[in-house]
Amino acid sequence: MPEVDCCRQCRAIESMFSTKTAEWELRRYHKRGAPKTTRVLVEALQREGIAGETLLDIGGGIGAIQMALLKGGAQSATDVDASDGYIQVARGEAEREGYGDRVRYMHGNFLEIVDQISPAGVVTLERVICCFPDMPGMVGRSCERAGKLYGLVYPRDVWWMRFGAIVGNLLLRLRRPVFQFYVHRTTAVENLLQQQGMERRFSRNVGFWQVSVYARVQAAPARGPVGI
Repeated sequence: MPEVDCCRQCRAIESMFSTKTAEWELRRYHKRGAPKTTRVLVEALQREGIAGETLLDIGGGIGAIQMALLKGGAQSATDVDASDGYIQVARGEAEREGYGDRVRYMHGNFLEIVDQISPAGVVTLERVICCFPDMPGMVGRSCERAGKLYGLVYPRDVWWMRFGAIVGNLLLRLRRPVFQFYVHRTTAVENLLQQQGMERRFSRNVGFWQVSVYARVQAAPARGPVGI
């Protein structure tokens, strides 16, 4: 699979995940509710305890995780997204639900603005690391921001997902700018989180995806070069 730099990938994300796409997703959310992966992740986090916690939702989409956890007792949320269209739609939904003053929105590549982002009790990345080539950087730097819980949804590490990614990426090369989909090794993700002082508390396969929740069992190590 050809390498794609993060800046180029973010431009592709901005183009692919547009306001029009976000509005369509919001209509589906109002009609059918949150996707199953979102529901499974939220339920697993709630079992670990999120009352009074702050949330950092990276790649927050239309804000489904934010709304669910705020309604479930979280104190506030920060939504970081590479798509301005999704941020605008998520902001409108939060205001409609009455949570507009409890969510902060930050537009950009997480790895480029991470030093501007405050730590949070709970950090979530649903279907995010599959959009970025630098998995160690994305997971490592986001995990540093998690004080208590870290939840993520990413592709299952199986041969047929890898084959599908190859075929899908060949088709996506017809787009301009080019977007790439990544199936990162589960063992690499888990080893990195364990090195960051995290312990897995929940794991479940949901269709093409795996949902995992980790809890911090020791302080995060001092920051050094991560996946650069």
